[in-house]
Amino acid sequence: MNSIDYFFGRLIRFSILFFILYMIFTNFGTFLIVITVFIILGYYFIYKKIQKIREQQSHFQFHFNAKDFQQGAQGFRFEDFQNFQSGNFQAQPQFGEVQKAKEFFGFTHSPTKEEIKKRYKELARKYHPDINNQGDALMKDLNHYRDVLMSTVS
Repeated sequence: MNSIDYFFGRLIRFSILFFILYMIFTNFGTFLIVITVFIILGYYFIYKKIQKIREQQSHFQFHFNAKDFQQGAQGFRFEDFQNFQSGNFQAQPQFGEVQKAKEFFGFTHSPTKEEIKKRYKELARKYHPDINNQGDALMKDLNHYRDVLMSTVS
């Protein structure tokens, strides 16, 4: 009986060891295969995306036609960019916008900087969103029209 117990004990130990090794290597092999497939698929999709972006960029070409700008196409005016090279670029407001700004501020004449600042402070107190409970649209208009008037004052 001793030899039979020894034989079956060794057989069970070998079977358990073989089963553990089988599970480790089959699962690890499966894990490696899955990781490899994910890496290959990721590389493929990234490669295709980069290739698509390059194709889109290769189709875009910028063509500069000076005649379009000289003729004032699409509302382009060289006068708006006179001060661009000097670094103090600010497009001059249109005449109608200056008139609207004067009406908004209540001016009938061309105001000075001090007059604009004083009237701005008064209207800012009046139109502030925390005070008038009408939102910030009036305050945005006030700031815009202040900038318009300040750009016209020398």
